[in-house]
This record gives sequence, structure tokens and C-alpha cells, in this order.
Amino acid sequence: MEYRKLPHGSEKISVLGLGLGGIGKTPTSEIEAIIRKALDHGINFFDLCTAGATYAPLGRAIAGKREQVYLQMHFGAVYDENGEYGWCRDFDTIQKTFLWELETLGTDYADFGFLHCVDENEDFDKLVEIGVLDYLKELKEQGIVRHLGFSSHTPSVANRILDTGLMDMMMFSINPAYDFEKGDDYGIGSVKERFELFRRCAGEGVGISVMKPFFAGQLLSAEHSPFGQALSHSQCLQYAIDRPGVLTVLPGVQTMEHLDQVLKFLNATDEEKDYSVIGGFTADIISGTCVYCNHCQPCPAGIDIGLVNKYYDLAQAGDDIAANHYTKLSVKANACLQCGHCESRCPFGVKQMERMISIDGYFSAI
Repeated sequence: MEYRKLPHGSEKISVLGLGLGGIGKTPTSEIEAIIRKALDHGINFFDLCTAGATYAPLGRAIAGKREQVYLQMHFGAVYDENGEYGWCRDFDTIQKTFLWELETLGTDYADFGFLHCVDENEDFDKLVEIGVLDYLKELKEQGIVRHLGFSSHTPSVANRILDTGLMDMMMFSINPAYDFEKGDDYGIGSVKERFELFRRCAGEGVGISVMKPFFAGQLLSAEHSPFGQALSHSQCLQYAIDRPGVLTVLPGVQTMEHLDQVLKFLNATDEEKDYSVIGGFTADIISGTCVYCNHCQPCPAGIDIGLVNKYYDLAQAGDDIAANHYTKLSVKANACLQCGHCESRCPFGVKQMERMISIDGYFSAI
């Protein structure tokens, strides 16, 4: 398992997490077993936009391991008397739900307190108006919530919330269908808007947790995929993991079989994770843009072309850490032989020879 450090903290988060949105109707004994097996395989991050029935078995599974686990809890997700998930903008209900969640989990803090489902400006305005944002800030001061964040599907709204300077984490929907304008109504924003949002998060140290990596399973089926060709679980997961700012990807699981399918990623080969095939799906809108897939490898000069491009893009977005990482590479852009091998293999038509010259010039000047 790979772990990534939260920029605004010391937490080291597994790149594979779990989304528990659909697990609420699973028998509680199986929920507990799923969580325990996930923990045994190094997964330490769980999203709790779920059903009420999930909390007690989750609490039992993490008992004695609480400090090793990171829980993403949503202020605005509530549950009725039957434990069914609901969406709420009433302060008292939100507060009561949070206190019940803590009690049921057997914990006295949340690692991440999220403004829930902020897809429109009116959503954010309402959460501020009824006092939820101030409540989260107070909880953070008290140590009851350790980090602030939000979930959204809308780049413009996400940017507005990032403008507050309060956020440590953003939950966002990331998959090739959404990123390349082939998705549904939740795939909001152009290619440029979405990629600039991810780069902004990386530049400002706001981690991203990824929802909907499989586009509700549609990308896994040639029949239902908007591209007319299926991708594998590992391809979708690697694609999301490679986006700037991403700390963890949260595939949803409902059964032990679902978890086992996700865990196959840990032993998947580079070839099985290679998602460069999407270049053939999206040539009309993504041509000329490096998406760090490294399909161009191996470079005769030994350059990690995807990583060099990623550090360059992040540095331009203001990420000083990425710029520092570039300086520590053993083989930099100036090693480019201008042989054209990478360009002959690139499914996105990136002019990497020209780009290596630009990247070298940029880093030489700073």
C-alpha cells in the first residue's frame, strides 16, 4: 500500500480508501468483516456518507485502532429513524446527527469534518447562514474535528470554498468520463476547469479524496461506458490516483467480493494499471495534454516523463514542494535526447520534445 501525507497535517493516508455509501443494507457482521479485512490490507481511510446501520459495526471494527484510522464525516448527511440516509440543511439536526455518530462509533473526534454535498453556491450560502461552517471551525478549535473539508461536484463552487483558506481536504468526483466531458449531470466543468482545480488543490496543499472512480460502474462495462469500451478497476483507480492533489480514492463496496476486487489493485502490474487507452477515446478534447500516464516509457535517456510533467504543472500552479521534488530528480528534463521515442508512443499527441525544453528552462530560471 502506498501512503500519502496530508499537506496540512501529519497524517499518512492510504491511496486506496473505502466509500461506504452502499454498504448500509449489508449484514452488520459482513460490514465488520469487510472493514477488518480492509484494515489488514493497509486501508486506513473511510468515507462516512453512508447509512445509519454502518456506524456500529464500523465502530466495533476499529476499536483499539482508532488512531490508525481516518474517518471522513459529513455535516449535512443525516439519517431517519430507519437509518436511511438523507440530505439536510437544518443546524440542530446536523449537530444531533454528528453527536450520535461519535457515540455510535465509540470515538470522541472526527478526523475530517466535511461540508456535505456543496454543488451550488446556494448550498454554501445556506451552510454559512445556518451556522454549520462556524460550528465546524469551533469543533476544530476544540480538537473534536481535526481537519475541515467539503464534498462537491462543481469546480466553480469548489474554488469559492477554497477561497476561504479554511479547507484541508476536498472530496470530488474524478474519473475519465467526468474529466473528459463524457459523463452525466455530475460531471460538471470543462477539461480545463477540472484539471486547474486539481492543480490548485495540489498547489495550496488541499488533499483530494476521490468519489465515483468507476462512474457508478459504467466505466467497467463496454455496454454502459460512454466510451463504448470497458476499463478495468485497476485502470480507473490508477487514473484517479495520478491526478494532482489526490491523496486517496474511495471506491464503494457493498460485499466482501467488492472489496476483494478493489484489493487486486495492490498486486496489479503496470500494464494492468495502464489507462493510456483513454487517449483513443478523447482525442477531440484532450489532444496535446500530458495526463502523466507514462505510456511513453521507457525513455532512452531515463527521464520519468510523466513525473517531470506533473512536477512542472504543479510548480506552475504554485506548489513549491513539487518544484523542490523536481530538483531532487536524478534525471531531469535537460537529459532529453530529442529522439522522439516518447512522441511516437504518446496516445494524447503531446509534443514532449518541445515540452522538455520548456520544463528545463522553467526550472533553470527559479
